[in-house]
Amino acid sequence: MTQQAQDPEGTISGKPTSASRTTLSHIMTAMDTNLLGTVHGGVIMKLVDDAAGAVAGRHSGGAAVTASMDEMVFLEPVRVGDLVHVKAQVNWTGRSSMEVGVRVLAERWNESDPATHVGSAYLVFAAVDEDGKPRTVPPVMPETERDERRYQEAQIRRTHRLARRRAIKELREKRVTEGYQDEG
Repeated sequence: MTQQAQDPEGTISGKPTSASRTTLSHIMTAMDTNLLGTVHGGVIMKLVDDAAGAVAGRHSGGAAVTASMDEMVFLEPVRVGDLVHVKAQVNWTGRSSMEVGVRVLAERWNESDPATHVGSAYLVFAAVDEDGKPRTVPPVMPETERDERRYQEAQIRRTHRLARRRAIKELREKRVTEGYQDEG
């Protein structure tokens, strides 16, 4: 596992967004299709998770596991013969967690037309050590106006994630005190 650079106070040095940004490209085949003849959403989601995982591992300098997928938006169908590009970068970091933003583009394998934006996703990864315990990640350092916007939007999504989790927990606790026996 890669060791993180530390400053004299022992804190981990930040990393710029470009340090871990990556693109995963894959050509879609008949093996990737659903019953409608277009590429199965799960195939795209796997590519998204693969690219995001690579970015999270690069940024954190070691193992990182998918903690959640906040959102996966499919904008256009992907077809057999499309060359899919999955672009990912770390948008925000916490102590041991990272939000990775992913943009999915598709273009015909044999044409020179510009790629079409076909989907977007936001995933949260947790950096873990050899025992599966959380470990500290370096702060992400936005480099451009776009990176700064993504950082700010990621903070909003995190606030909403935490509020949603808290509200659900409170509702479940209330139902238990009222005598309901929820099974999950």
